[in-house]
Amino acid sequence: MSLRHALLGLLVEHPASGYDLLKLFEGSLANVWPASQSQIYTELTKLAADELITVSEIGPRGRKEYALTDAGRAELRHWLVESKPSRPTRNPSLLRVFFLGVLDPEQREAVLDEMLEHAKRDRAAMEHISTAIDWDDSDLSRYGRMALEWGLRFSAMRRDWAEWAVDQLDRP
Repeated sequence: MSLRHALLGLLVEHPASGYDLLKLFEGSLANVWPASQSQIYTELTKLAADELITVSEIGPRGRKEYALTDAGRAELRHWLVESKPSRPTRNPSLLRVFFLGVLDPEQREAVLDEMLEHAKRDRAAMEHISTAIDWDDSDLSRYGRMALEWGLRFSAMRRDWAEWAVDQLDRP
């Protein structure tokens, strides 16, 4: 997935400004595809140059609102149907676990505790998103909830695994 396709997808239902899109990322897509303000604005410029979006309105202080073009909708559909998602093949956290034997027992436990805390923080952030969003019957809301549920379940699995892994450690 690319930022390009995430932005095209967010513009399907209605036009939005760069700021609006940033807030949508922070409030809903952060667990799927995080993006910074500079990344979003850079990609919006590229999408407009490729005629996949257009500036639909210019508001106060030069605030631009972007809308999806027919070509942008076609690109999004092509990406959804024709391209196959790549499976992540690298996991730096699990690589660290693989080599925990190099560390002393306290360091091993600290590494796993950090992984546990990270999973708990991720879960708490997604639970906050779940309660903070005004869910409705729109496609973005319906399928956004599905993606959020995946994130909630995945973070729960990571938490459960980390707790199990700590229990597996040889303690003095």
